[in-house]
Amino acid sequence: MLLPKKLKHRKVRKGSYAGVATRGCNVDFGEFALKSLDRGWLTSRQIESARRAITRYIKRGGKVWIRTFPHKPITKKAAEVGMGGGKGALDHFVAVVKPGVIIFEISGVDEPTAAEAMRLAARKLPLKSKFVRAGIQ
Repeated sequence: MLLPKKLKHRKVRKGSYAGVATRGCNVDFGEFALKSLDRGWLTSRQIESARRAITRYIKRGGKVWIRTFPHKPITKKAAEVGMGGGKGALDHFVAVVKPGVIIFEISGVDEPTAAEAMRLAARKLPLKSKFVRAGIQ
């Protein structure tokens, strides 16, 4: 799964993620892409699960780009621990996704195959998303 090599800060605050994406919203590498319509967090497990769905469907025929990376550390306290006692230990990493962000890109396959692969990947993600072609956003 995707993990950062090193962190500047081990524990971070949740933050506010209002607005739409201004970066990462164009199809830059492939011919087809999966674009987010919602805002939220994608865990490294969800990204990996969607990537596997894509590569299995296209039978390793095309090239797949993952355009999001889980940089944000999320902490969690152990089960049945009372309030207080500080912030919990590091649990997993998430990618912050805003509306308009490109999550995956594909090239080297025909459009119906790419559309079905992206549909299968979208089922693995907790966000609404849509299939887009390069040049047509």
